[in-house]
Amino acid sequence: MTDLTTQSLQNLQSDGERKVMDIVDKLRRQGLNSILELPQLVVCGDQSSGKSSVLEAITEIPFPRKENLCTRFATEIVLRRQSTDRVSITISPGDFRNEEERTKLMEFTKTIESLHMIPKIIEEATLAMGLGPVGTSKSRAFSSDVLCVEICGPNRPQLTLVDLPGLIHATNKAQTAKDKDVIQKMVQKYMSNPRTIILAVVSAKNDFANQVILDHCQKIDKNGRRTLGIITKPDYLRQGSENEKSWIDLALNKDIYLERGWHILRNRADNEMDFTFEQRHEKEEAFFNTGRFVGLPRNTVGIDSLRTRLSNLLLSDLIKELPALKEEMDKKMQETKKQLESLGEKRDTMTEQRVLLTKISTNITAILTAAVNGHYSNEFFDAVDTKSKIDADANVRRLRAVIQHHNSRFSEIMRIRGHRYEIQPVGGLEQPEKKRNLPVHDDINEDAAKLPNPKSLSHEHAIAWVRSVMVRSRGHELPGTFNPDKEIANFHIEDIVRVCRTFMRQVLQYAAPEFKERLAVVAVDDILEKALLRARKELVRLINDKARHPMTYNPHFVTTIQQNRHDNYKNLVSRAQVDTTKTYTLGQYNEQRQLVDPIEFSKQMDTFIEQDMDKFAAEEALNNQEAYYKDELKYFVHAVTKQVIERHLINPLPESILSPLVVAKMTDNEVSYIAAESKESIAQRTHLEEKKRMLENGLGHFYEVMGGFKR
Repeated sequence: MTDLTTQSLQNLQSDGERKVMDIVDKLRRQGLNSILELPQLVVCGDQSSGKSSVLEAITEIPFPRKENLCTRFATEIVLRRQSTDRVSITISPGDFRNEEERTKLMEFTKTIESLHMIPKIIEEATLAMGLGPVGTSKSRAFSSDVLCVEICGPNRPQLTLVDLPGLIHATNKAQTAKDKDVIQKMVQKYMSNPRTIILAVVSAKNDFANQVILDHCQKIDKNGRRTLGIITKPDYLRQGSENEKSWIDLALNKDIYLERGWHILRNRADNEMDFTFEQRHEKEEAFFNTGRFVGLPRNTVGIDSLRTRLSNLLLSDLIKELPALKEEMDKKMQETKKQLESLGEKRDTMTEQRVLLTKISTNITAILTAAVNGHYSNEFFDAVDTKSKIDADANVRRLRAVIQHHNSRFSEIMRIRGHRYEIQPVGGLEQPEKKRNLPVHDDINEDAAKLPNPKSLSHEHAIAWVRSVMVRSRGHELPGTFNPDKEIANFHIEDIVRVCRTFMRQVLQYAAPEFKERLAVVAVDDILEKALLRARKELVRLINDKARHPMTYNPHFVTTIQQNRHDNYKNLVSRAQVDTTKTYTLGQYNEQRQLVDPIEFSKQMDTFIEQDMDKFAAEEALNNQEAYYKDELKYFVHAVTKQVIERHLINPLPESILSPLVVAKMTDNEVSYIAAESKESIAQRTHLEEKKRMLENGLGHFYEVMGGFKR
């Protein structure tokens, strides 16, 4: 037996338990103790209850004998089976440490050749944590750092035991309220692990009703299923006293019931600190063979029987926990995979970034092509929301339908408000189709809706105005007949661009949520802005074309002129009929009837023959201009919707916005700006990939040890 071996450690586990603990050990080796709650033994109790002595007796690993050295921080003893004996000691920094302190503490690494060197190394670790002599001004009393003692060897059990600082009852200069809180939180954290077996140590020197560890156990492990009570210092009890009897009743599980029961140990007395482990065990065995303790079951007293109890307890708990442990690993694996999927594909290199961006662009191009063509089979296109407006955010994904709607509204508002003057027909009778007010429910651009209605002119007033213009500008068309069309068209273009921006935001959110803001900056906003400028320039060309001399080759132009003349003639006839209608008494019944006086009607019609050549020419010019306006209005609406909206804003979308060709032409800097992972994302991916690797290996070892069950 070497200086790195103790038979006590080997006795902690049976052969059956070693097989089961192999699973836990291999999980720990994969680093899963930071992901899963793995089984462990935790020794806890009030200050001076004898916790460290209990742990020392169980493991036969020596701990410092100097006061307060071992109980000022948590000590994890990790036992692992390896081919060679090795003991290494490290420090795991607490959460309160800054980066510099963490780095310094993690550099603390010691490898020893004898277990007897552990007390000296623990003293060095105490100083490294900044825990100087208790009570000094620059020294903290306790630390949330953890001392990790890893003991490896071919005969080691696979087990983790934890020694915790003692719970404080009262504060003083050396142990403040803050220290008390630190220890309490530390103890509760370890005890709350559902796979922790709690060794609750109580000292017979003090009334057990006053020892706070039992209160913590009852709150955290309410049914006492994970707690094994350990009574220390029974040699301080006066033989035959009632106090001794009450402690024996506690040991028999008659007072505070624990499902795991109680155990009594007799550790070294103050004058026995130099005893070897053999001497300590002999003294303990002799003690429990005297007085009332003789009557206690032999499996509830002494260190040897405690090791047996712990071994059996570990085995039963482990077998019970294995299905839950497997289920937890599966759940963690699914969560990890889902988190990795949310990060998208790995893209460290420029090639990976371009490939990813090309995949995204292919998907986006397919969506844009379908939207422009009005084919809504892609899953991107949600169901229609009939309760919302056609161009509401809920429906804007169906782009072609929204554009068609806006074009129809543009045509309607041009018909109603696209001219400056509304000329009333001959006779002052307004025709039904000349209504100028928009419907109350109209959902066109609000700015366009605020444009004033055309100014109404009577037919006679319009002719007089045209005549005065013609006299002064012989040979030119009427100036300023319609001008609001430019403003209405501008409003329409702005509406379409707004729809396109909203639509593209939804496309990016669907196809590339992680990159939507960067894609918008590089490949959307600027493209749409340039498209808007081209559309405006095209509109200016149309307006300039309209300002030239009237020119039309539409055969319907002549038909419209004739129709206008016919309508004017009908109005004159109607007015003459009204003016020459008289009431006559007819027949033997003196029936009164209203009839047109033909002579007066003929005279009235003669008065409508225009003798004034200038006025006649003005009326003809007005008639021609109205016909020309109708012809031009249709052309203008068609030109704006096709040459401006379709040519510059809608049809170019699939090719101009993030098509594979656009991606191919991007510079490396642009590709990197869009697709490169942030430092935070890289760190998260690395963490998740490592976590996934550990879980995969852990599950592999689990199945291997359990007999190769099928996954």
